Amino acid sequence: MTDPAQSPSTVPAPGLAARAVRTGSSPVRDILALTSRPEVISFAGGLPAPELFDAAGIADAFRHVLAEQPRRALQYSPTDGDPELRAAVAGRVSARGLATAADDLIVTTGSQQGLTLLTTALLEPGDVVLVEDPCYLAALQIFSLAGARVVPVPTDDEGLDPEALDEIAARVGPKLLYLVPTFQNPTGRTLSAERRAAVAAVAARRVLWIAEDDPYGELRFEGEPVPWIASFPGAEDRTALLGSFSKVMAPGLRLGWLRAPAGLRRACVIAKQAADLHSSTVDQAAAARYLAVADLDAHLVRVREAYRARRDALLGGLGAALPEGSRWNRPAGGMFVWATLPEGYDAAALLPGVVRHDVAYVPGAPFFAGTPDAAAMRLSFVTHPPEEIGEGLVRLGAALR
Repeated sequence: MTDPAQSPSTVPAPGLAARAVRTGSSPVRDILALTSRPEVISFAGGLPAPELFDAAGIADAFRHVLAEQPRRALQYSPTDGDPELRAAVAGRVSARGLATAADDLIVTTGSQQGLTLLTTALLEPGDVVLVEDPCYLAALQIFSLAGARVVPVPTDDEGLDPEALDEIAARVGPKLLYLVPTFQNPTGRTLSAERRAAVAAVAARRVLWIAEDDPYGELRFEGEPVPWIASFPGAEDRTALLGSFSKVMAPGLRLGWLRAPAGLRRACVIAKQAADLHSSTVDQAAAARYLAVADLDAHLVRVREAYRARRDALLGGLGAALPEGSRWNRPAGGMFVWATLPEGYDAAALLPGVVRHDVAYVPGAPFFAGTPDAAAMRLSFVTHPPEEIGEGLVRLGAALR
């Protein structure tokens, strides 16, 4: 006879994996849920301006592939990606100074998946990953789920410190260095060519892989482009370069790419087979068509001009909005400004009161793998036009006062 106390409805389910328990939700995604009301002017999310999407051009690309090649566009496709799309990406990467063939690339479901594939292919539980401090939040989630030991590398206003990187790498024996060297998330900083060369030399000397994440590199407003770390001596055979269509076409396409040395690339293809077989065939075909017939570079000129004006609007109003003694940087591109309130301020503690004024930012503390800076905050300038940014700063100033 069944014991009522042990009936199927009362027997607890098995527990979650330890990695799922220890890995928290992204504070940025949580804040976005809290600030989704239309009246909120949000500096929190790194959301590209939707009015700047080339919706008509993308729609034409989808119409073409569905009308002209529906059997191919709706069928399974190769794991490493649509050959036409890989060829188009290879051409764009080569034009930016890094010779690349289509076979050097994998198309991924956003560059986020690319980092997940690299982590799967490279890391065993307990392996050490070095990260910039502060670091891109979702990367910290990926490394936590993999069971890696994350070790922060100090940064300054110019980005990652190569001397500190060398000392830490010699001491902890890392497997991987992850960084966003151009218009970094969250700080907007860009690593100089001299520091990139030094990072490449450290990677070769200390025998570690580099994951170079570049979602923002084509959003430069001023100054000259800096070569990818992957192009510097010592890094060529140990760097995986990640790119994305989210910031240059549309994030809803969920398309990115991964360029890696042959052995690592093959391992990532196997990891992708296990993850999703392949990225959306129809989305890849439409992206390839778009790149073939649309002028993406002309579109990016318009996007960069709009984002430059928005950056300038934010920078122009921060002095009046933030308390005296605050400091912030001036990024040459990308999507983010990094600000620090005076000593004694806690950006996370202040946020609920700020949101009540229908404005928001992201506190900086969660981005740190090491000791957090409670006074730091990340401000995204791309989602709202300059006039709304101005109003948002008025609200922010009132909230902080």
